Amino acid sequence: MAAGEPGHPGAQKALAELCRNYWYPLYAFVRRKGRPPEEAKDLTQDFFSVVLEKNYLGDVDQGRGRFRTFLLAAAENFLRNDWAKRQTLKRGGGISFVPFETESAEIRYLREPVDGETPEKLFDRRWALGLLESVMEKLRGEFSKADKGSHFEALEVFLSGEKHPASYAEVAATLGLSEGAVRVAVHRLRARYGELLRKEIAMTLADAQDVDDELRHLFVVLG
Repeated sequence: MAAGEPGHPGAQKALAELCRNYWYPLYAFVRRKGRPPEEAKDLTQDFFSVVLEKNYLGDVDQGRGRFRTFLLAAAENFLRNDWAKRQTLKRGGGISFVPFETESAEIRYLREPVDGETPEKLFDRRWALGLLESVMEKLRGEFSKADKGSHFEALEVFLSGEKHPASYAEVAATLGLSEGAVRVAVHRLRARYGELLRKEIAMTLADAQDVDDELRHLFVVLG
């Protein structure tokens, strides 16, 4: 909602975050639709340019539900109207375009499973993974701000829920803490991760009560 209000004090920051979080899921969606790499890059750039030019974000209605659903529908419409044939919009020209990295896009795409996954499912999976990565970066930033970056590096392995390459005792020795202190730190880390994840999801929903449903969808998408 902030990104759709040019006068909002946080509009530019919100817009940059949206572009950063969604450019690759959209690129992967377009590629899975059968568009070649260079065309997919141009289409992704054009899509964001049109979104900004037409101020589509200003038309987002919170009452209509999930932002990822809105964005995917907009991308579908973009391709269906064959805006691929339009000339790539010139950067600038009064459009506040937010650049995003595309150099590694195809390298990332070639690593995607080739199991017949639909464009829509690929978009959802990349959305889910991007969401988790964003939360992890914010959590890492909190530790760095508190001058505890080394603690985060040692503890983040416990967020996976899988077998850990290091035990609580080993991490305790590395950090110069007791094993009990490490267990408490891990408990707090997981709790904070959960809080940030719920907050991140809530920002893309019309109703905060839908967070649990969206979380379930996220984990179904990730299999």
